[in-house]
Amino acid sequence: MSSRVTGRAGASAARPPGEPRRVAYLYLLPAFAVYAAFLLYPIGRAVQFSLYDWDGLSVGRWAGLDNYAAILADEGLRAAFGHALVLIGFYAVGPLVIGLALAAILNHAKVRGLGFFRTVVFLPQVIAMVVVAIAWRRVYAPDGTLNSLLGALGLDSLTRGWLGDYAFALPAVGVVGTWFETGLVTVLLLAGMSRIPADLYEAARLDGAGAVREFFAVTLPSVRGEIAVALTLTVIAALRTFDLVYVTTRGGPGTSTSVPSYEVYHRAFGLGQVGSAAAVGVTLTVVIFAISFGINRFADRRVS
Repeated sequence: MSSRVTGRAGASAARPPGEPRRVAYLYLLPAFAVYAAFLLYPIGRAVQFSLYDWDGLSVGRWAGLDNYAAILADEGLRAAFGHALVLIGFYAVGPLVIGLALAAILNHAKVRGLGFFRTVVFLPQVIAMVVVAIAWRRVYAPDGTLNSLLGALGLDSLTRGWLGDYAFALPAVGVVGTWFETGLVTVLLLAGMSRIPADLYEAARLDGAGAVREFFAVTLPSVRGEIAVALTLTVIAALRTFDLVYVTTRGGPGTSTSVPSYEVYHRAFGLGQVGSAAAVGVTLTVVIFAISFGINRFADRRVS
């Protein structure tokens, strides 16, 4: 009898505390059901549609991987993905560089009213992108704020219809992304820098490190996690941008500002090519996942 009691006690001691794992899965089931219904199922249907030549109304015709092959063969679609990669520089790289500089200066100088500053720089994030796009469309108008400012400075030769210029339309859209994302990146980096122990800075100063060396030796390695989060969020924003392009340029002039998300809309609702639009959307999803996965794997490897 005592041996059986001892055996049961030993078995219960070997078992991890808490509910069995199958019970934990039951707790996760409602959240997974919502996730599957609103994300996994639509993605699955999009993959299904992408395998058909379908206009959204009549009976679809099986196309296999032809819609995906067309993405590689269609110069316009390749250009759209190229434009999205260009926007990554404006949405992600630019805000990261500016945000690092701003956050380092503000954290080092211990500026008064830092909470108010965080609120101000984060403010664009709480404004709908459609509102932002309308405001910046007015800034870029031929008689808008930017040209008026250039004229007042005697730089009339630089004035132009920014959103109607083949060379400047895409950078003009990208600048809006830089303005929009810089506040988010700065606030994330400020939060990370505020957690760095003061002892690390004191040790660096004792070793004779100046402000620049201190930044690269102490600050930058300490906020790798925040940099990874900021890059992930901004790269995703750059690749899936739609409303900004739709309101400001509609992909023009010509196709100089067309991006994959706009191509999904244009092909599905403008050209009636639902299968092709679904293939572009699925490809864009894969690209976003691959880049985000690469950023996080690189950050994890550097931290370890």
